[in-house]
Amino acid sequence: MQIIKKYFPSLTERQTAQFEALDALYRDWNSKINLISRRDIDNLYEKHILHSLAIAKIIRFREGSAVLDVGTGGGFPGIPLAILFPETNFLLIDSIGKKIRVAEDIASKIGLDNVECVQERIEDEKRQFDFVVSRAVMPLPDLAKAAKKNIARDCHNALPNGFICLKGGDLQAETKPFGNRVITYEISDYFDEEFFKTKKIIYLQC
Repeated sequence: MQIIKKYFPSLTERQTAQFEALDALYRDWNSKINLISRRDIDNLYEKHILHSLAIAKIIRFREGSAVLDVGTGGGFPGIPLAILFPETNFLLIDSIGKKIRVAEDIASKIGLDNVECVQERIEDEKRQFDFVVSRAVMPLPDLAKAAKKNIARDCHNALPNGFICLKGGDLQAETKPFGNRVITYEISDYFDEEFFKTKKIIYLQC
C-alpha cells in the first residue's frame, strides 16, 4: 500500500481504506479461483494496482466521464481507477463469468458505487464512452475494430476520446497502422520500480 501513497500522496481517507482492503479481498478470491499467480499476489500493489493507476499519470478523468474496461479480468485496470476517480462511471466487462464475479464482489465490498460489472464480449456492448481502457487484452488493431463503436463523439477531457491501453514489449507492429494518432508513454517516466521499465501506455485518439 505504501507504493500507492508514494505516487498518489493526496488520497482521501476513504480512498486509502478502499485500496488497503484490496489485498485481503484478492487473496481470498485467489485462494478459490487462482486469479493471479502466487508470485504476483505478493506484489499485488505494484504489478496490478499501481500498474493500473499509471493511466492516471496521463489523464485525470473529469467528473461525469464514462470509461469502459474491456477484458477486466478480476478488475484491472477498472477497480483501481474507479477508486481514484469516484466521480467517473466505469463499466467493467469480461467474457469469463467467474472473473466478473470477482470484480463485482470486490467493487461491492469496498463500496464502489461508480462501477458496473457485466459478463459479455465487447462485440455485444452497445453503449458509448469517453474512453476504452484495457490491460494487454488483445492487439490494438483488434481492440480498435471491436470497440470503435463504443467511443462517443463529444469530448470532455484534456485528451480527446479514444483508447488507453497498458502494454509491454515491442509495440511497433500494433501501433504502425494508426500513424500519428497513437502516442506511446513510457511508464518508467512516472514510476521508478524495475517492473515498469518495459511497460507502456498506448493512447489512440479516435
